Amino acid sequence: MSSKRAKPYHHGDLKAALIDGAAELLVERGVRRFSLAELSRRLGVAVAAPYRHFANRDELLAAVAVRALDQFGDALAAQSSEADQPEQRLAAMAEGYVRFAAEQPALFSVVFSIGLDKKKRHSELREAYEEIEGTLAAAVAEFCPGDPVGAQQLADAIEATAHGYAALLTDQPGAFDPADVDHAAEQAAGATRALLRGRAALWDQDARSEDAGAGQPT
Repeated sequence: MSSKRAKPYHHGDLKAALIDGAAELLVERGVRRFSLAELSRRLGVAVAAPYRHFANRDELLAAVAVRALDQFGDALAAQSSEADQPEQRLAAMAEGYVRFAAEQPALFSVVFSIGLDKKKRHSELREAYEEIEGTLAAAVAEFCPGDPVGAQQLADAIEATAHGYAALLTDQPGAFDPADVDHAAEQAAGATRALLRGRAALWDQDARSEDAGAGQPT
């Protein structure tokens, strides 16, 4: 169980305190055992206080997820900001993905385990997801212009690869060793570069096949 506890609320931004406290409580209890009543108790406010800002439990959970996704996007952008080529940016984003999971396990857990309907009920959550996906899609589109199907397949593969390394790291009990974080991040970046090399090799093979076919008599 996490040793962090939501600080009792005195005066200030109750909405922000609710979001911060909810993120911590979700790590300890998980989504199913999360309750507004316990959050209120930990913050030292009336049970009715959260309803001044959120209509129900799911609205608060969505707000936590949006906060998490915003910080996740910032982390990916910061990690890849100095890369000049799309290949470098994509590898850096995979590395940033893993590092965010290690440095912000509470927020990472919220992003991927919240279980809310972002398509119909929480448009702000859908928009936050789409912004993250758009950042990845833009870098992939640079790498494979004119091939939207291939770009989508490659983006999915990169995301799955980065998430796999992040999940393997965060599933370990206890605190993360910095060397383990570095290793997992570097492995995710290396696996992404391997995916890109493989995709480029397939394009070269397809191009050679097309050239050979064009030279055949009709």
